Amino acid sequence: MKNQATPIAILFASLVIIMLGFGIAIPLLPFYITHFGASASALGLMMALYSLMQFIFAPMWGRFSDRAGRKPILLIGIVGYFISFMLQGLAQNITHLLVARTLAGILTSATLPTAMAYMVDITSEEDRSKGAGLMGAAMGVGMIFGPMLGGLLTGLTLPLPESITRLLQVTTDASTGELINLSIPFFASALLALIAIPFILTLLPESLPAEKKHITPVTARESRVSQLFNSLRGPIGFLYLMAFLLAFALSNMESIVGMYGKDRFSMNPTELGIMMGGIGILTVLQQGIVIGPLTRKFTEAKVIRGGLIISIIGFSLMAFAFSKWTLVAATLFFCFGNALLQPSVTALVSKRAKGGQGAAMGMNNSFQSLGRATGPLWAGVAYDIYATLSFWTGAFIQLIALLYSLKVLRDEK
Repeated sequence: MKNQATPIAILFASLVIIMLGFGIAIPLLPFYITHFGASASALGLMMALYSLMQFIFAPMWGRFSDRAGRKPILLIGIVGYFISFMLQGLAQNITHLLVARTLAGILTSATLPTAMAYMVDITSEEDRSKGAGLMGAAMGVGMIFGPMLGGLLTGLTLPLPESITRLLQVTTDASTGELINLSIPFFASALLALIAIPFILTLLPESLPAEKKHITPVTARESRVSQLFNSLRGPIGFLYLMAFLLAFALSNMESIVGMYGKDRFSMNPTELGIMMGGIGILTVLQQGIVIGPLTRKFTEAKVIRGGLIISIIGFSLMAFAFSKWTLVAATLFFCFGNALLQPSVTALVSKRAKGGQGAAMGMNNSFQSLGRATGPLWAGVAYDIYATLSFWTGAFIQLIALLYSLKVLRDEK
């Protein structure tokens, strides 16, 4: 990997930028929704559409990178990121924002599978896990600092011409009366992508030799939906269902907790961004340091059950929160348990898969993506019915997963 320092650095930076953009929007979207006079259902739809586009288009971009090479597809992802985030910052109504978020999901989904494939191209088998770890670290950095950056930049004022200022979306903090500039964080994200483009163009070599580029033959293939249903009938179908339930419950919380904090406790974007950044730090620490020793000592099945119990209690505490600080504490408690779940399920899928590991991991990711796409849809609708309903339904989903795990998961060393 020493001879590949520059390409790896560019890939690392590209993934940080993409995940910064994903995280930067989290504390902003509840305020955008209110500013445009829309409901929580629109917020859920917006977050669901982004994840759904990733679910649909990421495999397609991966196949395109096998034909056209990694560099062109990576450029499409970064340029698409720049365009879609500029459009989000310039959105003048909820429809514009929905379209821009959907476009962002379609185009930025080119980056992650292509970056991963690039890493496979340039690393030996013994360095493969190290490369994957670097990519995971890049995403973790983006998810920690993205929400923080998004919250902090809302207070930034720039000496811009009035013709441009009129296009920006500015609202007022309900608790302090200070102005909140919702557009600036999106422009800052777009600027980072713009800076990355010339580095990719000039310093990133193509990793896929011409002789290895291929066009996948056109054959009759199962639809994604058929593949999902058929995999549930397989020997590890119960783990795929578990992956879906856990992703559904987590995205249910992530999509609505900002709106809940804003409406119930008048939390501003900076406070929400710091809370989300804290969640990112906790998740990275647990998944990088804690979960390995835990699973070696107690087995994945026990860790999953323990994580589910903590998550159920965390959901309930969020529903009973009586101040912004109790909400923050309850959310962090929930995430303390939830951070143990997905890696443990993924590890079990890897252990119990019969046949191709790649296919099993891809199917596991598909079920997680489906959970992340459907969870926000329900969360938005539930919030419009009753503010804490999404938390209670999240706890119920986790309870189902817990009972399911008691029935189907066997402890194994």
